Amino acid sequence: MITASEPRWIRPFTGLSPQQFGTLITALRKEGAVPVRKGRPWGLPLEDRVLLVIAYWRTNMTLRQLALLFGRSRPPTASSTTSGPPSHCASAGGSARMPC
Repeated sequence: MITASEPRWIRPFTGLSPQQFGTLITALRKEGAVPVRKGRPWGLPLEDRVLLVIAYWRTNMTLRQLALLFGRSRPPTASSTTSGPPSHCASAGGSARMPC
């Protein structure tokens, strides 16, 4: 199972070093990427969600393939990848498939 807690998975799926990935996670936390919301809580920690979304954007894997790699079923994987970019990406010209 792929997880961001094992640094060996970060570079192949993101193209970032573990240090750069950590900087990205810190920046996302500062931007409010983990707000308290109503409803069901996320099944994956922020680090794994970011790894999953970047893997989706950078590879040609289907959601079914990503779900298997991350040890999840397809519906939660789809909700992580299809909810669009973070709100701060809208002003930077990001789209649902391309990072800002």
